[in-house]
Order: sequence, then C-alpha cells, then structure tokens
Amino acid sequence: MKPKILLLACSLFVAQFGFAQSNSTSATKVQEALKQKAKLTQNSSVKNIEFTNIGPTIMSGRVVDLDVNPNNTAEFYVAYASGGLWYTNDNGTTFTPVLDSSPTQNIGDIAIDWKSNTIWVGTGENNSSRSSYAGIGILKSTDQGKNWENMGLLDSHHISRILINPNNGNEVVVAVLGHLYSPNAERGIFKTTDGGKTWNKTLFVNNETGIVDLAVSPNNFNVQYASSWERDRKAWNFIGNGINSAIYKSTDAGNTWKKVSEKSGFPEGDGVGRIGLAVYDDTTVYAFHDSQFRREKKKEKESDSKALTKDDFKTMSSEKFLSLTDKELNTYLKTNGFQEKYRAENVKQLVRAGTIKPIDLAKYLENANSLLFDTPVIGAQIFKTTDGGKSWKKTHDDYLDDVVYSYGYYFGMIRVSPKNQNQIYIAGVPILRSQDGGKTFKSINGQNVHVDHHSLWINPNNPNHLINGNDGGVNISYNNGDNWIKCNTPAVGQFYAIYADEQSPYKVYGGLQDNGVWVGPNNYKASVKWHEEGEYPYKRIMGGDGMQVQVDKRNPNIVYTGYQFGNYFRINRENGSQQYIQPKHELGESPYRFNWQTPIHLSVHNQDILYLGGNKLHRSLNKGDEWEAISDDLTKGGKKGNVAYGTLTSISESPFQFGLIYVGSDDGLIHVTKNGGGDWQKISNSFPQDLWVSRVIASSHKKERVYATLNGYRWDNFESYIYMSDDYGQTWKSIANGIPASPVNVIKEDPENESVLYVGTDNGAYASLDMGKTWQPFHNGLPNVAVHDIVVQKQAKDLLLGTHGRSIYKANIAVLQQVDAAIVAKDVHVFDTESVRSRPSWGTTWSKWLEARVPKKEIYFHAKKGGNFTVKVIAKNGVVMNEAKVTADAGFNTWNYDVSVTEKARKKYLKKDENATIPKKKNGAYYLPKGTYTIEVSGNGGTDSTDLVIE
Repeated sequence: MKPKILLLACSLFVAQFGFAQSNSTSATKVQEALKQKAKLTQNSSVKNIEFTNIGPTIMSGRVVDLDVNPNNTAEFYVAYASGGLWYTNDNGTTFTPVLDSSPTQNIGDIAIDWKSNTIWVGTGENNSSRSSYAGIGILKSTDQGKNWENMGLLDSHHISRILINPNNGNEVVVAVLGHLYSPNAERGIFKTTDGGKTWNKTLFVNNETGIVDLAVSPNNFNVQYASSWERDRKAWNFIGNGINSAIYKSTDAGNTWKKVSEKSGFPEGDGVGRIGLAVYDDTTVYAFHDSQFRREKKKEKESDSKALTKDDFKTMSSEKFLSLTDKELNTYLKTNGFQEKYRAENVKQLVRAGTIKPIDLAKYLENANSLLFDTPVIGAQIFKTTDGGKSWKKTHDDYLDDVVYSYGYYFGMIRVSPKNQNQIYIAGVPILRSQDGGKTFKSINGQNVHVDHHSLWINPNNPNHLINGNDGGVNISYNNGDNWIKCNTPAVGQFYAIYADEQSPYKVYGGLQDNGVWVGPNNYKASVKWHEEGEYPYKRIMGGDGMQVQVDKRNPNIVYTGYQFGNYFRINRENGSQQYIQPKHELGESPYRFNWQTPIHLSVHNQDILYLGGNKLHRSLNKGDEWEAISDDLTKGGKKGNVAYGTLTSISESPFQFGLIYVGSDDGLIHVTKNGGGDWQKISNSFPQDLWVSRVIASSHKKERVYATLNGYRWDNFESYIYMSDDYGQTWKSIANGIPASPVNVIKEDPENESVLYVGTDNGAYASLDMGKTWQPFHNGLPNVAVHDIVVQKQAKDLLLGTHGRSIYKANIAVLQQVDAAIVAKDVHVFDTESVRSRPSWGTTWSKWLEARVPKKEIYFHAKKGGNFTVKVIAKNGVVMNEAKVTADAGFNTWNYDVSVTEKARKKYLKKDENATIPKKKNGAYYLPKGTYTIEVSGNGGTDSTDLVIE
C-alpha cells in the first residue's frame, strides 16, 4: 500500500526576504506545488528509472536532533538537517530511513512519544545558515514512519523545538522560529491538546522574532522556559541579534508566558543574540548566550608587540608611512600574504607617486569574510538562575574564546546532567564539558568527533552515557566524553557540487557542507567491509566547506578544488602537492569579492586555461599560476553587509567557440562575451530581478543556445525559474512549464540527445524529453531531497545527482538518450541490451553459509500506455526459456531478469539440443547457456523484441 500524505505541504525550501517584485511564496502555493508533484510523480514516464546511492557515508552530515528510548537506549532516532529521519535499534550499528515517504527531508526538531511510538517531526532546520532549508509544518506518524500526516503550522518554515507531555501524548508544545529571509506571523509558541488537530498560539513577539529554544523541567511539564531570537538574514547581510531576544517562562504547561530576562542580570538590548536553554529543575536553569555586544578595548601595555597591524594603516599619513623601516613594513607584507611584488621598496614608491595611500594596505586585506571574523564581539556566555529566572548570573569570569568564533548564530546548545546540576555541556565548534557549574570548561571533542555540534542526549540513568550529533554525524560515549564511537552509516552528505572524471572506471568528486572535498569510485556500495581492509573507498582531498571540482582530462591526478569564499588550489594527487591559486587584486584596487560557492571552469578548448569568478571573471593561461581579470565588475556592485555579495555564481564556456563565455551573478545578472572578455553584454534585463543565478549553461548541441536557472531561495521565493535562448541570450523563453514551485539549483543538457534536459530543485530532480515543454519527476530510489548539482558521465551514460542531504545518486540513462518521437508513439518498444558474460560462479558460493551469487540483467522497455505485459526469453530453437507477467507504467519500465531458465523450459531445450548442458546450480536454479536469445515484450496490442547475448 502506498503511503498517505495528508495536508501536503512544502518540502525542501529555504527562506528569503524582501524580493524586488514579489513577496515570499505562500504556504498555500507550497501545498499546491506538493500536490502537483505527487500527481506528476504518479504519471511520470521516468519514475521507474532506478537510482542507487553511491555514498559517501563516512563524513555524514549535519545532525539537528536526537531522541532516545529511555527504557532501551540502543533504540533511538537521529534527525539530519536536510537528510531526513533515521532509526536504529542496535545502538547505531545500522540505521533505517523513516521519512522517505514524506514530502520533505528537512528537519528542525523531533520528539517521540515512546509510550505510543508516535513520532513528531518539526520540519525546517532550526539553524539560520546559507543552506538551512525551510519546512512544511509539523508531521506526525503513528506507524514508525510508514505514513505521515501533516498536522499544520504550514507557514512556520523553521521549527526549533517540540515538547510532549509525558502523561498526555495529545498535549504538545512547539517552538517556531519562522521564516529566515522574510517576516511572517506564524512564529512563536503553539500548543495543541488534541494531538495536532487544532493549535493555539500562546506566545508571539513580532513578525521578525521567533522562538529558537524551548525546554521543560524534567519532572514538571507545567514549568517551561523559552528563548526568543530576533534575526534578520539577507543574501548580503545577517544580523543575529536584537532587543527582542529574551527568555520567557511558563508555569501552566505553555498556556501563558512571562518574560524573565528583563532587569534580572541577563543581557538586554540590541546585542542579545541566540539563546540556548537547559533546565535542571523548576528553578535551576542554564542559558547559553551568543552575545553580539562589543568587547571592551584593552589598553596596550608597553611590552606588547610593536608589529604593525592593518588598523595602523587606516589613519597613517604618507609621511609616517615613508618613515617606516623596510624590515617592519616587509614583516607586515609577508605575514599577511601580500603578493611577492609588494615589498617595502616598491610599495613606498607607490605611495610617493600617489598611486596608493597607506590605508590601501589595510583595505587590501578586507572583504566581507575577513570583516566578519574581525568583529570584536563578546561571543559565547553562560548564565545561570537558581530562582526560576528572577535573577541570572554569568558563571565564568573570562571570555569563552574559540567556542563559536564569529558564527554564534549557528550554535547555542547547552545541556545539564540530570544527576548533577554542576555538570554541563556547551556546543559550538568544539563541544565542552564543565564540572563546576560553568566556571571552567574542558574540550571533549575527541579525535574521531567532527566539529560544529548541535545536539546532545545524556542518559538520565547513566550520565556518563552521551550521544552527540554534529556536522559530521553521530558519536556515542560511555565515559562522559573522554572517548567516542562514530556511528556514520547513513548516506546523508550535504553536497554543494559534484564532478565525474573520464577515467575507466570513472571517479566521482564532490564538495560538501563543512566536510571538505572527496573523491571515490562510482560503483561504491555502502558496507562496513572497509573496517577490515583499513581503507575507506572515498578519500578526502580538501577540508573546509568543500566547493567545485575540475579535473584535467589529460591527467586525472591534476585536480582543481577548494573551500569557501574562493580559496582554490591545484592539487597533484600523485605527489600530494597543493598550490594555492586564488587570484589577488592589485594594491590600491578594491578587494575582489568571492562567493561562498565560488565558480571555477576548466576550458574545454585548452586544459591549461582556468576561469574563476569573483565579482570579475579571472582567467589563467597557466593552470592558475598567474591570473588576469578579463572583465570589469559583472555584478551590481555589492551591498554593505557581512556576507560576500555581488559575486559571480556560474561560468560556462561554449564548446563550439573559444572565448564564448557566459557568467551569472548572485544579484541576478547574466553577461556574455564572444571574444574572450574583450567586451561583455548584459542579457538578463527581461528576467525577474535580483534573483540568484544558480546556473548559466552554454549548449553543447547548438552554438547559439544557452540555458539559465534563477533561484529565489534567499528571498523566500520558491517559484521555479528556467529559461532557454537560441540567440546567445538576446531573447529568452521560460521552459519551467509544469514544474511545481521549488527553487531551481541546476540544469543540465543530455550530451547525446538535445531534447533531453535534467533539472535539480530544492525538492528533487526532473527530466524533460521534449526540451522543456514538459517535465517528469524522477522517483525510484530517490527521496524528496534538494538536488544541488547534476553530472552526466558520457562514456558510462550515467546520470549523477549531488544532493544536499542524501549524498550522491546514480542512474544509467542510456534509454533516455535513445528516446525520440517514434519510440514514444509505439505501443511498446524494447531497448537494445548489452551482452552478459557467462560465469561458472552463477548460483554458487564457496560456503554453504553464504548466499549464492545470482546474476542480474535489466531489460528496459517503453510503453505508450500502462497495463499488463508479458516478457518472454526465447531461444534460437524456439523454446521459451523463461516468461514473466509484468505490470508496466506508461513510460520507461525495467524487468530485472536473473538470467534463469525454468525447469520445464530446460527439459524442452535439452530435447531439441542433445549436446547442450544446463546444470543445476547449488542454489537449485538453472541459468541460460551461452548463445543468443530473443527478449520479447508484448501487451496493449503491441509487441517488440531485442537480442540478449550470453557470451
């Protein structure tokens, strides 16, 4: 029976704010889109194209919550930010996905009523990052995830916490953070007493302030504490603090609330950031505060270093600059990574000539990213109340440095041991433990524990037993964090970009959120066999947040890749060398702006030529050793803020002509040059303005053709924008026809069949067989997950999907490449199939305790209409060696044939061919002998066939 999804609502969408000509997409529109997709999927001609997950698994992905059975701690659920919900009952040895039948894989929080095995999922991640996807409200399952019912809060976007009354499973309190990029009313605290049928909003601050945490007294459901968070995110700026960030308390199970952080010793004002809560009992509570108030300036001591800093140059006169010694100036230049050509002697000459000013030596180092990290804020603070919130006191004297760095908005989790109020844990980049009530802390970030922590469960019966969730998966400790076990078997990697080289067999590459860049075999199958071999099939080749990859086709050991904000390298995998290759601006110029996901492109015409996009397009003729800007600023010029903006996001060079290049920007512009940057033309005037250009792609089938996709994620605009031009972008037409509303991340042409296109959205992948006139969603083996990148490996005819939450999927699309009007018009068409090599090992095994090896051969056919079909395997002598009844759908279908022969057919065959042998195998089966056979498919008035050769 197919799962029922009631009150379908939005899936993998993210928040955005203030769009120039459009407001955020309504919850009603989102629900309509999901219903539309469900209907499209049911009738999709490509829904049976089978996708398999090729990992990787070892680096995992961002965990947002854990829920453990208190009566059986080996049983628990793990919620991943965009990778769905996974269940284990063997202490993390194996996991099963339980959210795949729902319209979304995006989660902010989960809660389990273990008495009734009811699962509550608050969709939409509770973080506020660049890729924190919005949700579709709150989902509920009473059958361990087989079926999901949407219980409302459809416009919440991001749900941060769920509390279930342990004595009444129908009484649930939910904290809603709300939209990320736009204001909305459905945020605050909501309560139901009828299992989610109706909701009452019990706490609301305003349209820009949501509730980021909600905690309950362990033995008294009436006493609850909540923290509000005022935040304002835009594509170019993020303010994670405000006067409405505060702590509230309820003494009547969340029905009414009172602010308890005013005039209590807890910080107040514009600088109050994200707040996390941990409740020990009714009156004892800890709060983790990300303070955005400025630190007090320290008075410099006489003994302090005399080394120059960039701030020295901001007010320095030319006269004072020229009086600096060459030694102290060179120390500054070398220490801060200035290009070799900038040394004391020639920099002084530039100042003497008036070409530059001393302040330029400070500006040279400053960009949106560096300014973010230079922000002198207080950062992490821990406060405690012992009187139920009437008064709060900071637990420590010094600053808690190196905990949240400049990304305090990404953290805030704090936990207290249920057995010891002085034993607390705080989570930031590392996870720290305090055993003296927060006066001092110690890192428990073990060697096999990833950084960036978001969840921690403490066993109430054994406080030394911890389960931790972070950006790298799940870890378990039995000695209070001194040592950890890693439990990363789910394929939940959050890919930004993927790549496939042209080796045989080919390798797959990809950059992941906070997990670097990896390379591995395309035929990877998840298993724990590598534990014995000692070598995981995928290898990490870069750290940080992994970004795009390009591989030299002449030498697959030469790889170009990097991490966030345009930090790219040329890697020689043969000798392990790395060469940093980011382009540098000239002294006196404004610093280049590089996107979080800076685009790179290796020229198809000359593999020594590399392109890299900042706010200008840069070209290197010698593999990144030297650069030249071949454009002026191709954006609208950036905006004041702490996020790099006004940057290029996509580069594409035509395979027909060297120098025919398209680029797109994060602020909605697309430009083209036909002469290698000699001049540029803006070709995006007819588009909706200010949207992120997620892709611009030069066609490989027609020189004049170009495709573009726009993404409204950062405006909470979830429409699908896909365009095609046949005149170099002078005129465009929309080809988003019929795709349900969902931000589009990528479009890819099929390299063999120009009518076939592929698109990846925040809610799955689609194919068009008629150049964008209609679209069909993929479905078989593929959950509703964000698809960030698509690659077609030409030689293998494989389609690869890089998902942001479920790692990489692969499907063979040879049949899609062959489709044309004639095939579609036939009642049934059987596609040619490759030969199979006969092996003596079929049906055998070296040990009776192991499963026998059974061959598998996919027979692909296309049906004009769905219905009942018969598949026959016919020998040259006319004997039907095997026969199957198949219920087929309209479109592409697969019959998985195990190459077996029925016993009745074997007898007939041997009577006609006395010299033949068809031995019985150890598993009791018979298999086709060498020869050529006819595969015949008939039904709905049509018949077609192809040959199958057993070599």
